[in-house]
Amino acid sequence: MQDNYCSGETRATRQSTVPGNAGHEIQQQHQVSASRNSEVAVKQLSGEATVGPAGSWQQQLQQQQPTQRQRQQQQQPSRNDSGTSLNFNTHKKTYRNLFNQLCTYDNLLLAYTKARKRKSAKDYVQQFELNLQSELYRLQWELLTGTYKPRPLKTFIVRDPKTRKISASNFRDRVVHHAICNIIEPIFESRFIYDTYANRKYKGTLATIKRFDKFMKKVSGPCGSGFALKADIKHYFDNVDHAVLLSILGKRIKDERLLQLIIIILENHKSDKPGKGMPLGNLTSQFFANVYLAELDNYVKHELRAKYYLRYVDDFIILCKSKAQLTAWKQQIDAFLQTTLKLSLHPDKTKIVPLHSGVQIVGFRVFYYYKLLKKSNLRRIMGRIERYKKGVADGTITPDHVLMSISGWEGYARMGNTFRLRQEIRKEIEGLS
Repeated sequence: MQDNYCSGETRATRQSTVPGNAGHEIQQQHQVSASRNSEVAVKQLSGEATVGPAGSWQQQLQQQQPTQRQRQQQQQPSRNDSGTSLNFNTHKKTYRNLFNQLCTYDNLLLAYTKARKRKSAKDYVQQFELNLQSELYRLQWELLTGTYKPRPLKTFIVRDPKTRKISASNFRDRVVHHAICNIIEPIFESRFIYDTYANRKYKGTLATIKRFDKFMKKVSGPCGSGFALKADIKHYFDNVDHAVLLSILGKRIKDERLLQLIIIILENHKSDKPGKGMPLGNLTSQFFANVYLAELDNYVKHELRAKYYLRYVDDFIILCKSKAQLTAWKQQIDAFLQTTLKLSLHPDKTKIVPLHSGVQIVGFRVFYYYKLLKKSNLRRIMGRIERYKKGVADGTITPDHVLMSISGWEGYARMGNTFRLRQEIRKEIEGLS
């Protein structure tokens, strides 16, 4: 791929608002700026305009006004569910000239508002916001000129309960990640099957539980007959093949500059396996994880014609009355993963279990009539309470922080039959205040 920047037409998108207490002030600050775009920069790069002296890029971008055609398009823009302006029909097979849309000031401002959500009190967010307009214009210029380079990832270990290596991107890089997803998510979201539930709007753990419960009742009935193939992909995020991912993205995206930007983000993650792996913690990793395994989803639904199938990240379940059928599907799926996606099923975590014994999914063990928390989840919450007790005793944790944390856990635990457990834990917490 070459960084050869061709001229293209950018289109204005609508003014985005910033959530939180500072939203109204920032919205007024950018009332005019958010309607401006990067057309002048594209023209400069294609030779239609002359680049000014060093340091003048920001003034040139700020002074550029929308064209008459852009103002007409601004009156009736198309949008996706998240409020992102879209200037293409998501029913088309392939998409070109997406990179210019990604680089518009409006899209970067919207990306910033999403990146700061629930993080507005963080020092790095407030520092970025001090010179917000300048930061966004600089980011826009770097993207358009091909000089953008992501900062090194900060890595830390989380044990909850599995040991995972989480990689956190610099805040300005998170803005770029959101900017990318704003543009390409609608293209692929419309092609995802209904029954994939991680990192999607209106999905999540509760929707997963409800859907599985519905499937189980259709397959087993009160007698509890039937089986489930419960599968896990071995070291999924570490083994995602970059070439395969780019090939999948390239079926829909024909914009070389956008694909080159995605390569830069993928290669910013230093892996022991060259050309493989995505960092846990990146928004782009979460989205690409769904794009990658959408190939598996379509294979299971359309080739194997498995009726009762659902997936949550790299865990998936197929329900069927026949154990022999599930055994055959397991072999076919493993072969498909190895030959097409260069992945494999986890040999220890992939098994066929009878429905009457309960099936573990998103932290619960689900039976026909009730749902229980996994034992590992019980151990985790009891260990957390012990840490809270010590923290409150030595003054490092406030009772309000404990109540807020436990309230979040209660919302999750309420999905199962956990009334007595939640009552006992609430009594433990109230004794700390």
